Amino acid sequence: MRHLVLLAAIGLAGCDAIDPLHRAGLWQPNGANGADLALQVANPADLVRGTGATTTDGQVAAAAVARLREDKVKKLPASDVSDFQQGNAGGQ
Repeated sequence: MRHLVLLAAIGLAGCDAIDPLHRAGLWQPNGANGADLALQVANPADLVRGTGATTTDGQVAAAAVARLREDKVKKLPASDVSDFQQGNAGGQ
């Protein structure tokens, strides 16, 4: 057991206490991802402060959340796509 402790101590003696990601010669973050994203959006300032939606009604959304919380969710309207009839589709 003493030999293992001694070998571990010798092995760790050569380790540098500096974080390996901060050593010289390694990649360092330089903001390239953020700069690339800013080039891809129409208005880079939107990434900082955002924009409000002008075509939505907050009261309608708040009412939907209130109905969800009160367990009074409205049913979806009937749709031809969702109305499936069970039947025989064979060539009879």
